[in-house]
Amino acid sequence: MTTKRNPIGIFDRLVARVLMLVTPEHKYVKAARKISTRPLSAPQPPYLIKPEHTQLENLRIRFAKGGTAGKPVILLLNPLPQSIVCYEPIWRLLADDYHLLAMDLPGFGGSEGGGEVMNTATQSSVVAAFVQEMGLRDFHLVGPDIGMPVALSYALRDDCKAKSLLVGDGPCISPSYNGSIIDHAVESPLWRLIFRIGGPGPFVAGANHLGYVNYTPSNDETADYVASYKGRIASVMEWFKAYPALIDSVQPHLSAIKLPVQIFWGDLDQLLLVKTSHELHRLMPDSKLTIFENCGHFSYQDKAEEFAEMIMAWVGGGYREV
Repeated sequence: MTTKRNPIGIFDRLVARVLMLVTPEHKYVKAARKISTRPLSAPQPPYLIKPEHTQLENLRIRFAKGGTAGKPVILLLNPLPQSIVCYEPIWRLLADDYHLLAMDLPGFGGSEGGGEVMNTATQSSVVAAFVQEMGLRDFHLVGPDIGMPVALSYALRDDCKAKSLLVGDGPCISPSYNGSIIDHAVESPLWRLIFRIGGPGPFVAGANHLGYVNYTPSNDETADYVASYKGRIASVMEWFKAYPALIDSVQPHLSAIKLPVQIFWGDLDQLLLVKTSHELHRLMPDSKLTIFENCGHFSYQDKAEEFAEMIMAWVGGGYREV
């Protein structure tokens, strides 16, 4: 079903624009977007990603599966403030040659849960339950944004069945090199209150303003994002408040991760700055770093072809070379 109207109302869009006026990084994204030589439109229906649900650890978890059975397996974890439907651009590029799965982490996207499950230990446990439920092994785990610390945490588990990790554009080390709006959400009770009062519309609209240099999301996917976080922004703000603890749950253990790791980042990411990727690469010797040029935070959409090519090269044998 196609959503014809903008799912973010006029007032919510106005609130987002006001927030952008006090977010200095927005002018850099706006300038880069104006000179982008590769503007990208969102895929149109029919969509390949068809979400469904399963019950795991007393939570209703949303996921999707597709691609080609018998091919190498790729599992994707959702970012924030998005959901698994964000992967439609790369899903179409990978479906013929890979067995694809994606899941919304508990507390995010279309999965159940609130603040009590929005931590790496619980979420990596649900990932492990999903892996067992689907009978997966020797798969490649993709975790951008909030999926990044969860993927790293899953790799530390004794029951980890992943063959490699592809992670980026997410929280992972301290000091965390953030854009100002992330710092506000982490450090300022006033800003967290503003986000809670604003609700999901301005939250999603603000991310769209800051996260894309080339890509324009569709009304359909935006509607899914807004619906995913309706009534949940308070919990999301508590997640941001716990940001330092989240990083502390993974950073001290990075050297214990024995899987090959592909790190990726957009060079124009104004939410989590690209400097983070270089520091993480230094801390993880068994890793490869790919920087997407002229690319914002949501690199799997903003540079969908290059992102898919990175996955193909990595899964096709690149993971053996680090």
